[in-house]
This record gives sequence, structure tokens and C-alpha cells, in this order.
Amino acid sequence: MGLQRAWDEGYRKVQLQLDSQVAVKLLQDTGYRDHAQAGVLSRAHELISREWEVDIKHIYREGNKCADFLANLGHTLDINLHCTPIDHSCLNHLLLYDMQGLSEPRDILIN
Repeated sequence: MGLQRAWDEGYRKVQLQLDSQVAVKLLQDTGYRDHAQAGVLSRAHELISREWEVDIKHIYREGNKCADFLANLGHTLDINLHCTPIDHSCLNHLLLYDMQGLSEPRDILIN
């Protein structure tokens, strides 16, 4: 839905950042036909193949505080596309954090 919205709004150069390396690979490759989400992936590939530039990148959640904040906010909403204005003041410190390239250490459990 985000790609469709970007297209509809007239954007022709988009950077799609995902914190799932699996999702990045599925969007960059065509070997998804047997995947459980093949319908969604097919639609995404259709959008990506349009006459525009879509740069798909993996980014660690810890390196993109704004996206992490918005994803967590999205988990509190019902499943649908929500285009509602939010109070950007809650993102100001996160934007600064992201622009400075700051990140927090990633916790990894080692057995």
C-alpha cells in the first residue's frame, strides 16, 4: 500500500527501507511464486517495475528510530492503510538521532 500511495502522490524516486532481510530478498528476486504471501509480493513487484526508481534497502531497526516508532504505532491500529497526521514533535528527537547516524547496541542471545 505504501508503494501504491507513493506512486499515486507522484513520487518517482523512492527508497524503500525494510528491517527484514528476507523481505528485501523477496522484493529484489523473482523466486517468490511458492511463498505464502505470493499475492502481496506479485503486487509489490508489479509496482516496483513501473517507470520509476525504487531503491530497496535493508536497514537495521536500531538504525532507523523513526521507522521503528511508526511501526510500533501501526501495531496499535487495525489492519488497514492509515494516512492520518501525527504530532511530529514526538519524532523530532528520533529524526535527529537518525540523521546523526546514532544507533543502540543490538542484543544478541548466544547459547
